[in-house]
Amino acid sequence: MHSKGSSSRLSSLVVKTRISSLLLSMFATFASIYVAGRLWQDAQNRVHLIKQLDRITGQGQSAISVDDTLKIIACREQGKKLSELEMELAAARQEGFSANSLTVDTNDGNLNKRPLVVIGIVTMFGRKNNRDAIRKAWMGNGAALKKMASDKGIIARFVIGRSANRGDSLDKAIDSENKQTNDFIILDDHVEAPEELPKKAKLFFAYAADKWDAEFYVKVNDDVYVNIDTLGATLANHLDKPRLYIGCMKSGEVFSESGHRWYEPDWWKFGDKKTYFRHASGEMYAISRALAKFISINRLILRSYAHDDVSAGSWFIGLDVQHLDESKFCCSSWSSGAICAGV
Repeated sequence: MHSKGSSSRLSSLVVKTRISSLLLSMFATFASIYVAGRLWQDAQNRVHLIKQLDRITGQGQSAISVDDTLKIIACREQGKKLSELEMELAAARQEGFSANSLTVDTNDGNLNKRPLVVIGIVTMFGRKNNRDAIRKAWMGNGAALKKMASDKGIIARFVIGRSANRGDSLDKAIDSENKQTNDFIILDDHVEAPEELPKKAKLFFAYAADKWDAEFYVKVNDDVYVNIDTLGATLANHLDKPRLYIGCMKSGEVFSESGHRWYEPDWWKFGDKKTYFRHASGEMYAISRALAKFISINRLILRSYAHDDVSAGSWFIGLDVQHLDESKFCCSSWSSGAICAGV
């Protein structure tokens, strides 16, 4: 009796096991069919995409994402704006950076007519006696300096850099002198050294053009006497020349011997005859507003040579600039009606 019941339960268990196996087999079969179908569909999609890519590529196009497309559109818009700005800048340069009279700050906070000229008197450490002589002879100081700016439109400043040992007694002496006279342009980023004079002249023109919107800018040495009235009258006669480079024009020998006082490291650039191109003498020369703005804009890429006068001449030689040889700027030979004289 007990043996017969056990056999029945065993048979029932076998049947259930067979049914479960059958269901599991069916499920596995359906799953395999489904996966195979998806893989076949993905393969077909890939084939279709490859064909589309071949078709597009064959037409000279490129497959790019939406993000890439938006970036390209943005770049094109920026490029268009940049082109427009460059065209406006070129037009402004062609017109001499606007010849109409503007109003500017002439250092005392009042709005006045555009200054006629800004004079940069290039000086060095240990030259206080020269500076005092200039203040007494033609530049003035205090109220007289301001009156010259307001009445004649002539602004004059001494130009100097900083000591190689920043903050030493040389710097402190200049700071103290400037505190009393307020007549310096101190080029904080320029280190004073004889061989750095060309860079110093460039930085002066850039600084002055950024600070004062004058008609002309003049570089002069601190051992030169200037006839302010004659200078003003001479420059006023050339207000109709937007790109003017005026001075005592000269040329000269290029010295290739390293021990020579006027040695030019880049002597080989000036040809076999070793002669400089025409340029204004470095004792004193003037440039118009457009040229000063040009120096300001391009200060980082303008090449400097051994001498500041040659360097200035090189900046303008490739431009549409009027070079005016004016004997009144020849400071070495004082004569009646001259603008300057070496002292």
